[in-house]
Amino acid sequence: MTTEGEFFTEFRYRPAHGLGPREGLAWRDPSCVIRVGSLFHTWYSRTDRCTSGYDATVWHATSEDGDQWEERAEALARGGPGEWDEQSVFTPNVLVAQGRYYLFYTSVEKPFSEEAKTAIGAAVADSPCGPWTKLAANPLLVTGPEGAWDSHRVDDACLIVRGGRYWLYFKGRQMGLSPRETNMGVAIADRPEGPYVKYEGNPVVRSGHEVLVWPHGEGVAALIQPCGPEGSTVQYSPDGLHFSVRAKVRGVPPAPGAFRPDAFTDPAFGEGISWGVCQHTAANGWPYLERFDCDLKAGG
Repeated sequence: MTTEGEFFTEFRYRPAHGLGPREGLAWRDPSCVIRVGSLFHTWYSRTDRCTSGYDATVWHATSEDGDQWEERAEALARGGPGEWDEQSVFTPNVLVAQGRYYLFYTSVEKPFSEEAKTAIGAAVADSPCGPWTKLAANPLLVTGPEGAWDSHRVDDACLIVRGGRYWLYFKGRQMGLSPRETNMGVAIADRPEGPYVKYEGNPVVRSGHEVLVWPHGEGVAALIQPCGPEGSTVQYSPDGLHFSVRAKVRGVPPAPGAFRPDAFTDPAFGEGISWGVCQHTAANGWPYLERFDCDLKAGG
């Protein structure tokens, strides 16, 4: 397998100042980064109750340079008693469409247990700083039927615009399997608020634990975590549906959220990615955010 060319990279890390390690506070699962005017924006799961995302809310931070970050405010709170997202709102990601901003997020059944199912919903705002209004149609994506590859978990939305449609990539897991047996699927909609229809050929990637996809050349690239038989890889699909391994890589950022400048512009030729934010875990077990840099530019 190649160790050179446009699909191979080495990852470098440096602090995301302002979102670094702090005992008793968990910053985790950052969204992809967007730029609006002079500011970069990211969202992430945040909690002081535990180190897990299963008891968290979604928060927002901004930066002028991608290195020094300022935490702004809570973006999404838990739902009220009896609502589908009462337990937690976590693993956010962002879509910019039709002049508005959509925050996709996951929630899990209450009371939480390892057998609890997850679902994906979204909120919309006219500004990246909110206020955010949860969609009435939530949840937008739910687990599959008994025995399906995603019968236990759907999580970790990552969206691109392709062919004028909205492609929501997500991870899924079958009930009874371990997190290391997670796969990746896609659901597609004609409108940003859905309905999202799962691709009948799912899963499109049979490995990985977290989801990062981006327009790359004429197709779609994916950074796959070290779970499953293939290990850490960069995979590519000419049509966004049929992926194959193009490079094996090491030191992959956990829970990566990349700056993807053309993710929502439906480009004829996607430029690729070169940096983003990700999750790391301190020695005391509390997760925090860092910046990663790489060279995954198309045609590089």
